[in-house]
Amino acid sequence: MPSPNVNMPLPDRLPSPLISGLALTALAPMQDVTDLFFMNVIASYGSPDYFFTEYFRVHESSTPDKKILRSIIENATHRPIFAQLIGESIPDLVRIAQDLSRYPIAGIDLNMGCPAPRIYRKNVGGGLLRDLEKVDRILGELRSSVAGLLTVKMRIGFENTDNFDALLDLINRHHIDLLSLHGRTVKEMYHGAVHYNLIAHAVQRVNCPVLANGNVTSAHAAAAILAETGAAGVMIGRSAIRNPWIFQQIRQHLSDQPVIRVTLADVRDYIDRLSDTTTSLIVPRRAQVSYMKMYLNYIAQSVDAAGGFLREMRLAQTDTDLYRVCDRYLLSNPDQEFSLEPYPGLVARPSCEAVRELAVKPLVAQ
Repeated sequence: MPSPNVNMPLPDRLPSPLISGLALTALAPMQDVTDLFFMNVIASYGSPDYFFTEYFRVHESSTPDKKILRSIIENATHRPIFAQLIGESIPDLVRIAQDLSRYPIAGIDLNMGCPAPRIYRKNVGGGLLRDLEKVDRILGELRSSVAGLLTVKMRIGFENTDNFDALLDLINRHHIDLLSLHGRTVKEMYHGAVHYNLIAHAVQRVNCPVLANGNVTSAHAAAAILAETGAAGVMIGRSAIRNPWIFQQIRQHLSDQPVIRVTLADVRDYIDRLSDTTTSLIVPRRAQVSYMKMYLNYIAQSVDAAGGFLREMRLAQTDTDLYRVCDRYLLSNPDQEFSLEPYPGLVARPSCEAVRELAVKPLVAQ
């Protein structure tokens, strides 16, 4: 298996990475998270090579979501951004893909991995993995109608991996340009071990580069996953919420450079930047507090091993109370190092927090 920091030539069709020869990094699309404002925050700490939008919902009467379009039109990260689609109506997927291709995107990405039951029950996202014939037709029509890059984000199966090789063969048949592969089934959600052996199998079977996704928690973890799978890069979602420095740290680690040290004071500044993004939400003040708690559920996993910050943050009812907790835990000992890995036993529960539009729904990492 190749070392993760050796020269890894990429197909000419793919956008150039920040550093030639290093493994790729990508920010995973996360609904209600990876919007224009969050991407800009991430970029301020060290961009990934590629960004992916939240998914554009595609159906008979759909048009491209204006809020998601802003992350494309107003992209100030100076990095390529792929537009992700979710849906099952082939004519409408083609219609929206062609419409989005008029904008400054790196390519079209098809979501075949979202594990949220409210999504897969509609036979979209991860639900498509149950219908190989439908996947075949969707990829065929998109490939013939999209002149630029066509990429796929998927999991290793729905309930099991019986169809995994057949899915990979469809990736080859339709000349997909990049495969982002989460190493769990849809039904496994985010529980249990990631099947990196199956990501390694995909790397050997498909003709396009593969991004390994799932439990990429740190630069050290990324290097180990790259070495185990032989993937062309990693895609990171929730760990980038917890640690926005992770993409810079991965490049440093793979280049045999010292990895930047992050302090609790640095994290407090990051929280302020996230807070500034919530001011763009036209929702009551309390809903903005709940939205901040969604971020803090992840950040808190690396603040203190005892989980005091996580518990007290969840109990805060007002923004004053919430930021008082932040100050007590992050500024009492500001030079303390922020843990590169989540502390054992601390579990984020973002589904317990209300998010955008006052809806209470889980964070969907696609």
